[in-house]
Amino acid sequence: MRDPHHAGPPDTHDPYVRVRGAREHNLRGVDVDVPRDALAVFTGVSGSGKSSLAFGTIYAEAQRRYFESVAPYARRLIHQVGAPKVGEITGLPPAVSLQQRRAAPTSRSSVGTVTNLSNSLRMLFSRAGTYPPGAGRLDSDAFSPNTAAGACPECHGLGRVHRTTEESLVPDPSLSIREGAIAAWPGAWQGKNLRDILDALGYDVDRPWRELPAEQREWILFTDEQPVVTVHPVRDADRIQRPYQGTYTSARRHVLKTFSDSKSPALRAKAERFLTSAPCPACGGSRLRPEALAVTFGGRTIAELAALPLAELAGRLDAPSEAARVLTDDLRSRIAPVVELGLGYLSLDRATPTLSAGELQRLRLATQLRSGLFGVVYVLDEPSAGLHPADTEALLTVLERLKRAGNSVFVVEHHLDVMRAADWLVDVGPLAGEHGGRVLHSGPVAALAGVEESATARYLFDRSPAPDREVRAPRDWLKTGPVTRHNLRGVTAAFPLGAFTAVTGVSGSGKSTLIGEITEETPGVGRLVSVDQKPIGRTPRSNLATYTGLFDVVRKVFAATDGALERGFGVGRFSFNVAGGRCETCQGEGFVSVELLFLPSTYAPCPDCGGARYNAGTLEVTYRGLTIAQVLDLTVEAAAEFFADTPAVARSLGTLLDVGLGYLRLGQPATELSGGEAQRIKLASELQRARRGHTLYLLDEPTTGLHPADVDVLMRQLHGLVDAGHTVIVVEHDMAVVAGADWVVDLGPGGGDAGGRIVAAGPPAAVARSAESRTAPYLTRALSGNG
Repeated sequence: MRDPHHAGPPDTHDPYVRVRGAREHNLRGVDVDVPRDALAVFTGVSGSGKSSLAFGTIYAEAQRRYFESVAPYARRLIHQVGAPKVGEITGLPPAVSLQQRRAAPTSRSSVGTVTNLSNSLRMLFSRAGTYPPGAGRLDSDAFSPNTAAGACPECHGLGRVHRTTEESLVPDPSLSIREGAIAAWPGAWQGKNLRDILDALGYDVDRPWRELPAEQREWILFTDEQPVVTVHPVRDADRIQRPYQGTYTSARRHVLKTFSDSKSPALRAKAERFLTSAPCPACGGSRLRPEALAVTFGGRTIAELAALPLAELAGRLDAPSEAARVLTDDLRSRIAPVVELGLGYLSLDRATPTLSAGELQRLRLATQLRSGLFGVVYVLDEPSAGLHPADTEALLTVLERLKRAGNSVFVVEHHLDVMRAADWLVDVGPLAGEHGGRVLHSGPVAALAGVEESATARYLFDRSPAPDREVRAPRDWLKTGPVTRHNLRGVTAAFPLGAFTAVTGVSGSGKSTLIGEITEETPGVGRLVSVDQKPIGRTPRSNLATYTGLFDVVRKVFAATDGALERGFGVGRFSFNVAGGRCETCQGEGFVSVELLFLPSTYAPCPDCGGARYNAGTLEVTYRGLTIAQVLDLTVEAAAEFFADTPAVARSLGTLLDVGLGYLRLGQPATELSGGEAQRIKLASELQRARRGHTLYLLDEPTTGLHPADVDVLMRQLHGLVDAGHTVIVVEHDMAVVAGADWVVDLGPGGGDAGGRIVAAGPPAAVARSAESRTAPYLTRALSGNG
């Protein structure tokens, strides 16, 4: 191998990607060489700059070169989007990015559509299916519920119909109509109006509902007729009411109309309580037309095969002919990598919104394995997120295979096992934000041991056993179940109150489903705070300062300055969300959306305000020498010093520092935050509230996206909550966190149908001894210091 530090001529055979002078985000003129055809892992504490190097610089430059090569019009767009801030990059092949995008997939998107497996299965039915006698061949489109040719006409390809029943509309049949038997009707005047109309139509509104004849009950609830009658209201002594023309609407018609047309979430939610969702009677929930369901393969319809777990589907594809064998072999080879990545429990018809971000990224990774590309750089964003240690081993095999096919695999990762498997490690740091942005080490893994500044080295080479700690005695127990949902079958669980519980198990074993059953109504809960990884906003308009309420206080501080008082600027002038103070070109977003043909749209800094969000007049006002835009550009850490004597701001910033988010900028758009960062912002917002009484905190994989050093910071906070008398329950794959818990509930033993039961429950040391648990061997390693 050539000396990586010798830049040499940028020839195509250079075995290194050489980056010179990278200044993206917090990178400080970074020079680094990363070998091609290798598994290179980028590490460092959260916010150190590793993603800025891997995604913001290397991948962004590869994408820019692709744009340049595509079409002349793209050059104008590149100018708008902006090239990465880097001196030069040589030896860079084309790149494919697999980020944990948290886009909102539609309810029609499924495992089959994400992996393109649905296309292959539809082709198999179209070409090699068994058709009824006399039936004509169908195009593959006719087997898709998302096309007009294939969708069931009754439910429009959604598979479910919303309907009402007498039981849902009239929960208490002992009441009369006047007493409110028809609970689904609106309250107040409109409900009284409908009762008066029924009275005028000749129905007995004072008899108990159950005593009315069946055909009357049927008509009152379900008729589509809308008769108009003259209503003579009962006169109240204090006001004269005139007769009026009233139109009757049945309870079903009212509920369905409200549910489909109302803009009010509260009214829609009320209407939904009276609806039952049932499989469509025409297609049985399969979403397809009868003609498509009449075609079978191996005696099964396409809907039956799409409902099978992928691991089982692969075994059902016996080809009846040579022509069919080509198609079945192709399908099996596409399913294999999905199963290998631990996702064999998923079925093709599983809706994408029910998948975790980690599952979705691994599905995309499995699809790439079949793409046959070689000579490219795959840039991956924490592929181990949401993975049990047992599944991480399968992931490493897959990454190795991508590399063997002649590709370079660059991975941003916090998982120590992935780091240990790397050929090359790039460690960025030493700390976050302004205190990071330097490459501390770029070379073989073992050589990192000698880098004293590296936080990664401290954890990667630490073999000391987990510290002995006293397991907290529970104050009481919280019981849930029996739960029968997804793959859980009548599962009951007990969680200790006043303690720290970790819920573990391989991907798809039922962990999130189980803790999803805990609600504020569950006896013993008290106040419930569920902290998930959903984004805190979907546009650059939402940011850290607005979400935490911090921005309200900062605006008041600016409105109280002499400069603002002289100009007559109120608090509203300093908001970028309303006309007045904001830059009108970008409407205060600081970014303009650049639409790219055939490529996803992207955000570019506003050409007028340069991303400042405000107009020139607003920026004339300063507080301690900084404009409002400059304050939004401060990191949490810098702002904590700047506002040290403003208690309301200092408290809010203090909690953000406590959860390890000191490196984020106050105005950082929500679109730039990872799921882990969003979750910690929500946690910080909770921590700054004054807490009274017992609170139960539920967190789903809070350590996702966190370096082990940041995990320690977060765990101190969570254990502090428990010491203050609260209860914390986390779904977790990080064995260091599990080893430090008071109680562990382990689900499994496998995923999907092979999981869904509690394999072991008890203190960590007891679960580590379980013979059946797939978590036990990894927990044993963490407890003994070999993790």
